[in-house]
Amino acid sequence: MKTVEQRLEEHLITEKPYYLASGKEIEIALSAHKNGLPLLLKGPTGCGKTRFMQFLAWKLQRPLITVSCHDDLSTSDLVGRFLIRSGEAVWTDGPLTLAVRAGAICYLDEIVEARKDTTVVIHPLADDRRELPIEKLGELLSAPPEFMICVSYNPGYQSVLKDLKPSTRQRFVAISFNYPAPELEAEIVCRESGVSKKLASSLVKLAGMTRSLKESGLAEGASTRLLIQTGLLVEDGIDIHTACRTALIEPLSDDPELLAALEEMVSSIF
Repeated sequence: MKTVEQRLEEHLITEKPYYLASGKEIEIALSAHKNGLPLLLKGPTGCGKTRFMQFLAWKLQRPLITVSCHDDLSTSDLVGRFLIRSGEAVWTDGPLTLAVRAGAICYLDEIVEARKDTTVVIHPLADDRRELPIEKLGELLSAPPEFMICVSYNPGYQSVLKDLKPSTRQRFVAISFNYPAPELEAEIVCRESGVSKKLASSLVKLAGMTRSLKESGLAEGASTRLLIQTGLLVEDGIDIHTACRTALIEPLSDDPELLAALEEMVSSIF
């Protein structure tokens, strides 16, 4: 069984992550941390929310404990539970409790995917109390100044059933993310994949075209992440048409008509 120190060491980011700011998001996040305020990031898939959190954790020199939220996420998954070891019940901290005790950053990714009865546990941490009740231990943890709770979600997938309750979202400082401006996005794709600036710009142009198909039934257009993945394949010797089809087009849709439209876009650019 890993010690607390070993668990935390796994979450330290020692090398500076590559991140290009597109606004005042870094200054806002640093001010939120300084003032003990929780942070809400909202934006489409693959636009840089997770990379931003990695950069923020590196900047603050705090461990980043990330939880990918899902339908079956329970309060015990976040807070902790008793496990049987050597015939006796031993308490094991969950990621949220570990972050509070260590003054780390706890990042709940895609929080709307979690059950509402689970997300309520963060309420006393996300207001001026900054406390975490652990009912099974009869303990009330007070978060140290270094602790920060951050959550993210994709407004594009919002529905009546999957949305943050007002009582939850109004506790947070919110930052809206979107895909970077074309010149910034091309620079990111060039830097992260190694392709030429010319090819990166063409990929960004293609992405812009796919994003315009949202009105035609495409759930989301190509993300910056998909462009980087396409570039990596090209850099490894895969021809551009095959790379675009496997790393960019196929992940976007299964609809034959949409796929055909996307193929036409690729052919028009490359």
